[in-house]
Parts: sequence; structure tokens; C-alpha cells
Amino acid sequence: MEVGAEGFAWRLPRLRRRILRAAFVALDMEFTGLHSTSLQNNEPSLFDSPAERYVKVRQSVRHFTLVQLGLAIFSKEKSNKYVVHSYNFFLFPSTLGVRDVEFTLSASSIQFLSHYGFDYNKFLKDGIPYMNEEQEKILRQHLLAGTWKVCSTSNVDRDVLKKAIDEVTSWIAAAKEEDTMILQDLNGYQMLDVQLVLRQALENVWTEPLGDMKVMVKKVTPEHRQLLENSSYDHCEKKLVLLSARGFTNLFQILVKAKKPLVGHNMLMDLMHLHDKFYRPLPESYEEFKRNIHNLFPVIIDTKTVTKYVQKKCLFPRVSSLLEAYAVLSSSNLNPKGPPCPVIALASGCSRYAEKKFPHEAGYDAFLCGSVLLMSAHLLLCRSTDDAVEADPSFSQYLTVLAEHVNKVNFIRGGVSSINFSGEDAPCRHPPALVVHVRGWPGLTERHIYHEFKAHCRFDVRRLSKNQFILLSNKYKQLVLRDYRHHPHLQVSVYRHWRHSPSVKCLLQISGIVALWSLLAFALGGARSC
Repeated sequence: MEVGAEGFAWRLPRLRRRILRAAFVALDMEFTGLHSTSLQNNEPSLFDSPAERYVKVRQSVRHFTLVQLGLAIFSKEKSNKYVVHSYNFFLFPSTLGVRDVEFTLSASSIQFLSHYGFDYNKFLKDGIPYMNEEQEKILRQHLLAGTWKVCSTSNVDRDVLKKAIDEVTSWIAAAKEEDTMILQDLNGYQMLDVQLVLRQALENVWTEPLGDMKVMVKKVTPEHRQLLENSSYDHCEKKLVLLSARGFTNLFQILVKAKKPLVGHNMLMDLMHLHDKFYRPLPESYEEFKRNIHNLFPVIIDTKTVTKYVQKKCLFPRVSSLLEAYAVLSSSNLNPKGPPCPVIALASGCSRYAEKKFPHEAGYDAFLCGSVLLMSAHLLLCRSTDDAVEADPSFSQYLTVLAEHVNKVNFIRGGVSSINFSGEDAPCRHPPALVVHVRGWPGLTERHIYHEFKAHCRFDVRRLSKNQFILLSNKYKQLVLRDYRHHPHLQVSVYRHWRHSPSVKCLLQISGIVALWSLLAFALGGARSC
């Protein structure tokens, strides 16, 4: 089910009821970009610790924004069955306030989503507004002071507002008090914008939404206008303006209060965007970010972490994507003796996901994510005991068998396998490294080294000293050592800490100097005594 600004407000109560009844919710997001290339040394690297990666991703999250958020609500029925309501929410930053929001577009990301059929018109024209607590605080202050304004940057919005103002100003000159006119063809957020702008510009008009994309404009006296503004029926009352401007943030807060298990796939960036866009700007401290997320969502499950474990435990075929994991778990007879996996039924409004694949559509990927979790948990439950597993396991039984993976979010290409949101991270353990010693090739940089070796393997490069570089890879071929054995400028060897570490070398040099001075002092002292 696709949801934009026009239909979001009236769907919110039903969404709240479904979330409160849910066993768990799964989410997925699509962005205007992933890693900003305008920032130096911002690419993920095998050298990264979790704290170092957080600093890199934090910068990118502040540059890019969400275009779509998928939410799949999994509800357990009495039988061994889960019903799924899956939603695609098109999002666009709130334009109501005094600060205009800026964000960056990555050409490759935009092209990628376009390839999979993403509708950018829905993102731009009917995106649900949202804001975090800091932005809400600023808007609240300006609403109380009467200094707010609409920052509509869309040409479409500008045209709509100009047309409405022209129509009303032409009409009002000849209109009598209590006369009315109707403005038509306004989407959900434009209806609020038009009313606020007209009321701010003209003190002798009153507006009311009529539904069906229409707004009524009435000519009134300033005194009558003041009475109407103070009434409880004002659809542009400050609280309602704030509620409308917060948009999707209202649903985010429902999720936070419900405290349902939150499921995602490779979800570090998703969690960082959740924090930054709907809660508070990302803090500088990595540990503070982890504490905040754990307070918001005490139970997080990353299906990438789970499927990596299932691959080892159950001889699960190696897969490279969420869709592949879903396909293998759905079709393979990995559990011939145990009870069948729960039935996963899509609700009537989401049935197209049962008929066709929609990769990289956020609602579809959220559905896949929750389904992979249920199938993986069922498989692990059946393999965890020699006793017969009951035909209708509860979701709490699945959580028990998944306990060691709860709050462990997959860490892509780094010093640890996962980030622990409910405790300390594991110590960093890097794969075997190579060291490159440069001779007779001045001015060589990390980028030169990377391009030199990329044909052999995907290496991450870091300078060790003036003439030495470290290479890290998840796996490297011994051919690299062989091919560079007789290279005129580059000598490649396996990294040995005691031999190549600058700190160890420095310590040995200092020790050598101390030993030399001690020997010299001993020799001079012995000569004097003679």
C-alpha cells in the first residue's frame, strides 16, 4: 500500500492499532545517496572500528535524506499464521518553518532507484513531511511568536499558492461579508499551506478544509476572524499545524512507544537516519548514539546477522542479497522433519507482493525482511532441540532462539562482524595484512597504491610510514606476493607487527640508544678507573 501526504493523516489511527497488535515490525529505507564522495576519506574501510565508521556514516546521513520508508507490520493469528500489512511511505522534509532543509542527491543512487521503477514525482509532490525534535522546537517557538513561514521550494507548490492568492484577491474585492468561494485540486499538504498563507496575507478572510481536495474561503470582518481563530474548531490551530508539519514523525513516535521488536537488514544506516530525521540530530559520540537507539528500540534484529549465522549452522547456501535469502528459505527443504514454517499471508491491500517481485521498493523489502526473520527463526528453533517442536510456536519462542543475535547489527567491511546496541562491541580483529615497501618512486599516495593493486584483489590501503603502506583484504591471493617479488619499486610482504609497526620500531630505536649510552657510560667509567 502506497501512502503519501494526502492520505497519511486519516490512516494514522489505523496504523497505530495495527502496530499495537503486531508481533513485530520490519522496515527498510531508500535514500538520495549512501556515501558522500565530496568528503575526504569517507569510504567504508576494513581498517574502520565501529566508532570510526560511525563518524564517516554520520557525515553522509547529514548530507542525504530519505525518499521512501517501508514498514511491514507482522501480526500473529491464532493458528500458525502471520498476516502482513506492508506500506510504502513517500517522505519529504517539512517545508513549514523558518529553516529550509537542504539535502544532496547522488547520481548513482538516483539512477539505481529509477532503474527499479521508483516514482520521484510522488516523493516530490506528495511526500509526507517529517521533522526531528530540534526542528519541532524551533517551529513551536515561531508558531507561538507568529513568525512562522512556509518554505515551499517546489515550483508546483509555488504555482498552486500563487494561483490561490490571485483567485482570492480578485474575488474578495467585490465580495460581501459571509460570501464564500471554493479552491479546488489541492493535495493534503497544499491544503494547509494555502490556508496559512491566505490567513497571513489577508486579515478579512477565513478558511476551512472541505475534504476532497477543496478549501472554502469566506470573507469576514477582522473581529469575526479573531473569534473564529480562538474557537476549538479551527483547522489551522497551532497544535494542528504542528501535528501536520510533524507528519511521519507522529508514526515514528507510535513505533517508539509501542516498543515492538524492530527488524531490518544491514540496518546501521537505517537506524542512523531514524535517529537523525525523526528523533534528534546524530550526536558526535558513537556511544551516545548506541544508547539513544537502545532506549528508543530495546529489541532490534538484523536479518543479515541472523542469516550469516544460519549459513554456518544449517549448511545454508551462500547468498548475497535479501531477495536471495528469501528465495532459498522459501523453496529449500532445509527442515524436512520439523513442523512447517508459519504461513505468511499478505493482507488484501498488499497482495501484489505475492504475485511479483519488487526489489528495492521499501515496502517489499520490509516484507522480505520480516519473512526471512520468521523462516530463519523457525529453522533455528527446530535445530536447537532433539525434542519435537510444537506445531504453533509463539513469537517469544523465536525471540529466545534468536537471543544471541538480538541488538547485534551487521557491520559491513570492518574490524568487527557486528555492532552491539545493548553492550560493548567485540574487540576489532582485522584480516591478515600485507605491507608494501616503496623504493625509488617518490610522491606515491594511498590512491596510487589502490589503483596499482586493484586488479589483483579489493584492498583497503592505509599509509604506515613515508615509504610503507598497509593493505587489508577479506581474502588476498598469494599471487600478489609472487607477482611483486621482483618489482623494481614495490616490495610486498606479509605484515608482522614486531617488524613493521612504527611504534615498535620507535621503541627499538629508543632501546638501542639507551643501550648504546649505557655501554658508552660503562666504557668511559671503566677507563677512568684504570
